[in-house]
Amino acid sequence: MDDVLIEDSGSACPVIGLGKADFDAWAAGADERVRAWVASNGFTGDSGTLCVVPAEGGGLGLVLAGLGGKDDPWIWAQFPSKLPPGDYRLQSGGDGSRAALTWALAAYSFGRYKTKAAPKPRRLVWPADADRAWVTAAVTATTLVRDLINTPAADLGPAELAASADRLAAEFGAVVHTIVGDGLLAANYPCLHAVGRAAGAARQPRLIDLVWGDPSAPKVTLVGKGVCFDTGGLDLKSSANMKLMKKDMGGAAHVLGLASMVMAAALPVRLRVLIPAVENSVSGDAMRPLDVLATRKGVTVEIGDTDAEGRLILADALWEAGLEKPDLLIDMATLTGAARAALGPDLPALFTPDENLAQAILTAAEIQADPVWRLPLHKPYRAMLDSKVADLSSVSSSSFGGAITAALFLAEFVPPGTRWAHFDLMAWNTGTKPGRPEGGEAMAMRAVFAMLTKRYPSAGSR
Repeated sequence: MDDVLIEDSGSACPVIGLGKADFDAWAAGADERVRAWVASNGFTGDSGTLCVVPAEGGGLGLVLAGLGGKDDPWIWAQFPSKLPPGDYRLQSGGDGSRAALTWALAAYSFGRYKTKAAPKPRRLVWPADADRAWVTAAVTATTLVRDLINTPAADLGPAELAASADRLAAEFGAVVHTIVGDGLLAANYPCLHAVGRAAGAARQPRLIDLVWGDPSAPKVTLVGKGVCFDTGGLDLKSSANMKLMKKDMGGAAHVLGLASMVMAAALPVRLRVLIPAVENSVSGDAMRPLDVLATRKGVTVEIGDTDAEGRLILADALWEAGLEKPDLLIDMATLTGAARAALGPDLPALFTPDENLAQAILTAAEIQADPVWRLPLHKPYRAMLDSKVADLSSVSSSSFGGAITAALFLAEFVPPGTRWAHFDLMAWNTGTKPGRPEGGEAMAMRAVFAMLTKRYPSAGSR
């Protein structure tokens, strides 16, 4: 990030952000030469437009950036790619934190496998009013999430995901305990083991358990689905549906990114991050449709579809998370196609039985321009998860309401009285938009962090 957001070098070209409503007042006070140049270029502050004004002696003198009605939170992400190479300084007309955040995210590229160097980014001097700590934490976390999701499964299996947690823990002084392979059976994580055992010795399933903060502080626990690749198991996915399944560990990436923000801000919480990490593979040892699995909770689950594996590994992790009675429990998962059918790829689905928590998240999401949409935990649909041979079926008996029934399944493994929220998210941009390139994406992360900082304020909170 240091190569995008810089200290003032003294040679940075000033940038003035102008909305359409501001343009006439600015023009009235502008130098006649500048005003004439701007008029000849037809610039009036329309959203996303630029007017590069040359200096009297040549070179860049000034840039006018059109903000339109000032209602696009990603407007500043449009400008870097349109500007000539160089350094720029926001002189006026923008929220410094928002401008810095979106400018930096617009410079993101996943270049791990590229042999050709990426072009040098257009650099922005840190705006004077920017909250540097918040911007740095948000950009760093988003980059972590994007990089993890974008990495092919050949290079990011359960072991590599655990190594990412180890690196994050080392940075912030957290402690990580990981249970691997058959150790999961000894520690009573039978569902997690059953889903991941088919991947073999090279890709053993594991539970990643990171803990940070004052043990006496309010407990905040994050659970992230870590399916590093999902073939669908014996209920094999089609090639089209399997293609993007490197992103099925997007929930794990999100909770690691969110954890990095929490620790960087030193929020006064005792943070715990639980990631059940597996690869859902096909082998002679794979779980079968209509197998009955034990769970950490003690209830039994009949497997209705081996491609509905994420909820199984989350079940064991959620029950473990709830046993210590956290003040707040949040899980994030790329769980259902039904959520995408209902809300599209850009809107994560939020489920929670807690009205106050729901409102706090939705308010933070609106302020942060990090949208989510609440769906109901409609209790009558719980009957769709009944099984004739086990305590619970892993999938609904109906083709309707799949995101809701998946959330209701998870709710069975959240101890009563726990303040809990579940996010069902895409974690992937299906196309490129300003500041949000096609590929892995952090969704709802800044919203949840904003909610946490309000709920657990500290001197370093934004």
